[in-house]
Amino acid sequence: MSNTIYIEYRFKVAPLQPASDILIAELGELGFESFVEEETGILAYIQKEDWEKEMLQNLEILKNPNFKIEFVVKEIEQENWNATWEQNFQPILVEDICMIRAPFHEKKDVKYDIVIEPKMSFGTGHHETTHMMLQHLLLLDLKGKSVLDMGCGTGVLAILSAKLGGNPIDAIDIDNWCYLNAKENVERNNVGFIQVYEGDASLLGDKKYDVIIANINRNILLSDIPDYRACLKENGILLLSGFYTEDLKLITDKCSEIGLKFEKNIEKNNWVAAKYVI
Repeated sequence: MSNTIYIEYRFKVAPLQPASDILIAELGELGFESFVEEETGILAYIQKEDWEKEMLQNLEILKNPNFKIEFVVKEIEQENWNATWEQNFQPILVEDICMIRAPFHEKKDVKYDIVIEPKMSFGTGHHETTHMMLQHLLLLDLKGKSVLDMGCGTGVLAILSAKLGGNPIDAIDIDNWCYLNAKENVERNNVGFIQVYEGDASLLGDKKYDVIIANINRNILLSDIPDYRACLKENGILLLSGFYTEDLKLITDKCSEIGLKFEKNIEKNNWVAAKYVI
């Protein structure tokens, strides 16, 4: 992976919200792997082998007259990513008890200290969906509970689950870079019992979990919710995020069809993280 070449898009966005969030969601659908939010817009990264020069031609957000979006494109070698990361990343404090920080940040006196070096993976806690999922997890009693983190990215949600007492824990991501990065972060946080897998919901088989976390996107969630339901133990909990407020009814209706009850949700900047129970 050390020779991986990425294409970097630097987007200037006005007004910043909700255009930046919509842009990130649409780019994610095209295969962009990682995003850095800036004061004037976002940086977006995609592997060169997955990139096509005209791939943004049909992007809906770029045609919206309510937003002004400009961008420049350049190649970036993977080894330069850490420099970009260090320039842009600030530590995050969740509910005053959980800190997500990089190795170069000073350790603070918090109950749950999580060290993440994401490289090209999504899920640092900066994005609203990850932050809200962390909030949901902090309210759960996970001692001795089995947990699945689908679309784990950096592995941050699985790592917090472990620090909250969850065990056993599986973390799955379809992207090879995320898979490798999650494994690194699991070791970095001394929770090596977390099992990290490369793949999708087809890996689940007949496994059973007390808690399933899935922070992906609306379409994948709608497709995979039945698989999650089949893997939930009695009295199981399903936490879902990666979709907008207007999609909540669609997600909830899908869950209701297969016997999952909506319990509550958190909203932030039009993003939603919802909790469902059997």
